[in-house]
Amino acid sequence: MKHQKHTSLVSCLVIITIIILEFSASATAKHHEDDGIEFSYIKGSAKGPSRWGDLKAEWVACKNGHIQSPIQLSSRKVKVSSDLGDLNKTYHPQNASILNRGRDITVTWEGDAGSIQVNGTHFSLQQTHWHRPSEHTINGKRYDLELHMVHGYTDANGNNKTAVIAVLYKFGAPDTFLSKYIKSVGEVGEHRSLGVMDPSEIKMGGKMYYRYIGSLTAPPCTEGVIWNIYTKIRTVSREQVKLLHDAVPYYAKRNDRPLQPLNKREIQLYVPKH
Repeated sequence: MKHQKHTSLVSCLVIITIIILEFSASATAKHHEDDGIEFSYIKGSAKGPSRWGDLKAEWVACKNGHIQSPIQLSSRKVKVSSDLGDLNKTYHPQNASILNRGRDITVTWEGDAGSIQVNGTHFSLQQTHWHRPSEHTINGKRYDLELHMVHGYTDANGNNKTAVIAVLYKFGAPDTFLSKYIKSVGEVGEHRSLGVMDPSEIKMGGKMYYRYIGSLTAPPCTEGVIWNIYTKIRTVSREQVKLLHDAVPYYAKRNDRPLQPLNKREIQLYVPKH
């Protein structure tokens, strides 16, 4: 009988301890919401994706936009076209640096690192960064990593235009580009020089890609972005993704924005004529 009472007492203490720990974790998370971060990827939090459009007036597109990204890509709901043309890339080696932005890891080129040609317009390469897991999905499948190569162009009226190349990855052999640079990542806010870096080292493979008009996938969620997502799935090691995961704070351990409504947008699939 005494043994049973002792067991019951221990069980009660365990339950009380669990409740205290859960309350403490909840309180800590609530405190984190006010720690000065601009926005969070934690779903349901005060600064999470569903609240981005309320945090700043200039971020209103995050909740009111009609052509937002990312989206679900489906091979059954595309317009196959050979008229889009190859994504002609003319990249050049340039000095680059790697920055831990907190929300992601970004590589930025300091000079003219080349461009891509979209609809006859040259968009200059600006930076590249990664999302874990992938933001876009293909036929309902979400992949383990997504690379965004961001390119920009300023038109005659001074309006900034953006075109992004996206590459999706699944777990497998290490990615050669990440192998060379991922260990250079510093603390949040820290820039580190990478020396001269050739963007052509980023392997994409194949020529087929999806294209649609969407938005930036993080605040301010600016619309009008020309998205080009390669259909070829490349590989990345679990260790490489873990290094990206471990380098950022709690609010961006998983930094994929939830899928957005298609809203009758057309998705094109470029297939070369040959």
